[in-house]
Amino acid sequence: MSSPSSGEMVFVEHTKGVNGLPKVILREVRGCSAEVYLYGAQVTSWKNEHGEELLFLSSKATFKPPKAIRGGIPICFPQFGVQGSLEQHGFARNRHWMVDPDPPPFLTCSPNKAFIDLILKHSEEDAKIWPHRYEFRLRVTLGPGGDLMMTSRIRNTNTDGKPFMFTFSYHTYFAITDISEVRVEGLETLDYLDYLKNKERFTEQGDAITFEAEVDKAYLSTPTKIAIIDHERKRTYELRKDGLPDAVVWNPWDKKAKATPDFGDNEYKQMLCVEAACVEKPITLKPGEEWRGRQELSAVPSSYCSGQLDPQKALQSS
Repeated sequence: MSSPSSGEMVFVEHTKGVNGLPKVILREVRGCSAEVYLYGAQVTSWKNEHGEELLFLSSKATFKPPKAIRGGIPICFPQFGVQGSLEQHGFARNRHWMVDPDPPPFLTCSPNKAFIDLILKHSEEDAKIWPHRYEFRLRVTLGPGGDLMMTSRIRNTNTDGKPFMFTFSYHTYFAITDISEVRVEGLETLDYLDYLKNKERFTEQGDAITFEAEVDKAYLSTPTKIAIIDHERKRTYELRKDGLPDAVVWNPWDKKAKATPDFGDNEYKQMLCVEAACVEKPITLKPGEEWRGRQELSAVPSSYCSGQLDPQKALQSS
């Protein structure tokens, strides 16, 4: 761990990553860490205090702009998937963001020191494909207990009086031991759009969601808290979200993995995307209006009973 000669903790380190791309390393006292590339404002690593990686990053990920980075937490804006005229998942994930020199104040009295503020603004290049002016501010924070928080603020800065619409997702790739030994709790009985069936609407049946084939679904009107339980590692990820009503669940399974150049043939077994999203009903912003969408990720031991999920208690007792 790099630190100044005084031996003080370095919470935020600006450095270079793969292929010389600028990145920021966030560290906390207990030893947890996160890495954020300015390319795409993409979190590519999130480790607990034992140094265990909690996000999946493909071994074949290419850090070569304009290609998106496969894994971590890509940001889908202003379009999720192919729901519109733009390239898949929009352009925010393959633009070079800047460190925000003048971030807005956050209404929080938390003692977090490991955070970075990034900003993406409209460009002439983007205006050709999406004719709007905007400011997208992102704060990535690593909490003292190892929680990873992401807050997006998107403002319409159009000067022509026109509103704009967008869809959005934090496309989080969770690292898991074995996809067949994972379940997701919190989405039972909800309606979802099945992207493998032309976005036809269904209702989820049964208990927790398990996986035995390709899945690509957007669950609607979801709770603010979703749990991803990795039985083999006895670890539970908790995703808390605000301003993001939907939750996308995706795993490409074997055939799509083999057909994807930047994805290892068998890597689908070690990942699951559960995404805090707004995809069914696009967000509309008038000039001057701002939208905020937040997610918080935590990882706790799965020592408590299924169905009685209260990670706060688990965190306090750890």
